[in-house]
Amino acid sequence: MSDREMLLCRLSGAQFAAWEMHIYLDTHPDDQRAMASRRAYEEQANALRQEYEEKYGPITSPDGYGDGRWNWVNSPWPWENPKEVQ
Repeated sequence: MSDREMLLCRLSGAQFAAWEMHIYLDTHPDDQRAMASRRAYEEQANALRQEYEEKYGPITSPDGYGDGRWNWVNSPWPWENPKEVQ
């Protein structure tokens, strides 16, 4: 697994865990430990997203046109395997 794929997997896991804690907190709003866990997962996801975008570019299209261009289209599409493109 490439560094890029590993980073995406870690980001996905952190986002999933944060969302699961969010859902749990819908029914347990006073659980301070769960709230702290949700915040920690969100912080981890934000850090991983920032790291990914610094290395590989934006993850979503709205992140990719800050300078007026669609920079996100320069990255491989999800169905493209960079190893096979060579």
